[in-house]
Amino acid sequence: MATMKSVQTGAPGQIELVEVERPHPGPKDVLVRVRACGICGTDVTFLHMGGMPARAHLGGELVPVALGHEPAGEIVEIGAEVTDLKAGDRVVVNPQDAPTGIIGCGGRYGGVSEYLLIENAVAGKSVAVFPDTVPFDVASLNEPMAVALHCVNRSGAQPSEQVVIFGAGPIGLGAAIWLKLRGVAHVVVVDVLPDRLETALAVGADAVINSAEEDVAARLTELHGRSANALGQPRPGTDVYIDAAGAPAVFHTVVGAARWGARLVMVAVQKKGAEIDLGGMLRSELTLIASQGYPTEIFEVTPQLIEHHERFARLISHRVPFAEAGRAFGLALTPGAAEKVVVTFDA
Repeated sequence: MATMKSVQTGAPGQIELVEVERPHPGPKDVLVRVRACGICGTDVTFLHMGGMPARAHLGGELVPVALGHEPAGEIVEIGAEVTDLKAGDRVVVNPQDAPTGIIGCGGRYGGVSEYLLIENAVAGKSVAVFPDTVPFDVASLNEPMAVALHCVNRSGAQPSEQVVIFGAGPIGLGAAIWLKLRGVAHVVVVDVLPDRLETALAVGADAVINSAEEDVAARLTELHGRSANALGQPRPGTDVYIDAAGAPAVFHTVVGAARWGARLVMVAVQKKGAEIDLGGMLRSELTLIASQGYPTEIFEVTPQLIEHHERFARLISHRVPFAEAGRAFGLALTPGAAEKVVVTFDA
């Protein structure tokens, strides 16, 4: 029996590197040799918990999670009935298309493994092919960049509008790139870490604000001009606010700063519930828009990721070999230690 190594959750805050049977593709499947897989905040959540509930709605006991839902790799085996893919194709993966459960999020398989079975493999549905001009580590950004694009699509941001993004992690920075690629007039990124703000400028943000040192509303007024809420009280002229941070302070800041008719898009997972000033929302007729996942965007992003791969590559702060997976997840678990960690596999 051929085996492979795979990463799953262990005790809370720890991973386990396990030896498992290497999958064998059926007639409709392909086997991918994983070459890179990004680590996401969802992985960190599973690590903190030490797994996930077997029956979430019943509060069941925790079961291990095979980690990794941002893989890129090369097809090495192909089922007899697969006609639109071939061995040697370099592919990114739609983790939500797996019939045995979302890859890396409670499904049978995880992307931080030496090999990954793609069940019912169909080009453009379960995988997308990319050229060898794009490094595997950058290709692994395909999934989080789909999350970022869906957020931008939900915002409805127009070229003439002015946008501010809270949180210069991968999703926030990805949103900044997508906004600028579609010609949005002015994009500001807010964070408390200077290195992340430097990266935001490097990927195309028009301005940045360090919210630990600056008054966000005052600075936005300087950048986006003066407007007002429904009562005529002065407010920045910002049209769209994007919360890619997930901190209660963001909601308080936005509600206190929003002009009449502004929009707030919530893409970050909220770490704690926040009391929202509904009266403040009313005074601005602030529209709250939730953005979850990527209903259509998973492979819509791929052509532009290919075209602008050098720009997207700036989002990766750490590339860590699979042999040092413990260090990779340790970086991801440590607040402020890394922007985007990608686990890489030897050729």
